[in-house]
Amino acid sequence: MIQRREATRWGIAHIYSSYNNTIIHITDISGTESIARTSGGQVVRADRLESSPTAAMIAAKKAAEIAIEKGLTGIHVKIKAPGGHNGPNNPGPGAQAAVRALSRMGLRIGIIEDVTPLPHDGCRKKGGRRGRRV
Repeated sequence: MIQRREATRWGIAHIYSSYNNTIIHITDISGTESIARTSGGQVVRADRLESSPTAAMIAAKKAAEIAIEKGLTGIHVKIKAPGGHNGPNNPGPGAQAAVRALSRMGLRIGIIEDVTPLPHDGCRKKGGRRGRRV
């Protein structure tokens, strides 16, 4: 008796994690068709808790349920921090919690990639000639 494994249906989880909020957006493999979209602000009442790992976990769980319902079994993760020429280049506290929650929901995780926008020396940074004096 040969046991056949079902083919994994892949999607992409775009996780934007700043110090103010965590947004989880699941798309199909091409990235054009939106499947689920949730954020930390949708699951907590207080503004200061939007970026917390707890809120990110609940939001990821919600998004994963919708994705599983629509037939996805595996997910590639793209984590994005604010970046740019002024924002922080490291993601907020919710990113890791969101990835862990997605895997705990039973989705297979493929590639985890950092897609933070990095400047190629565009605009001049704020702070003046001698920098920010504290």
